[in-house]
Amino acid sequence: MQHSKNKRTLGRSQGQRTALLRGLALSLFKHGKITTTAAKARELRPFAERLITTAKKDTVAARRTVATTLGEPSDTAIKQLFTSIAPKYQDRPGGYTRIIKLGRTDGKDEAVIELV
Repeated sequence: MQHSKNKRTLGRSQGQRTALLRGLALSLFKHGKITTTAAKARELRPFAERLITTAKKDTVAARRTVATTLGEPSDTAIKQLFTSIAPKYQDRPGGYTRIIKLGRTDGKDEAVIELV
């Protein structure tokens, strides 16, 4: 039974879903804006916002937590998150991303998710 299971599975197993969210979050932090399906954007939003909130602390423990969550061996995305993205939202209590729906193309609902 699927009582109290409110996450979208996106048609993938848990490992594949985690890898997908990590990749989408890295692209979002690197480019500031990505185009994807609406379901993936809605699932990415809490994942990315939790990472930005953790990055606002800027401690060694926060860096290690973000690095573990992203699973990123290189430091480029993590440095960018801690030096340029998180300080921009220091006074903001949440809501760091915006989802703009583009409509239906090729049988799927597309959306743009971007950092505010």
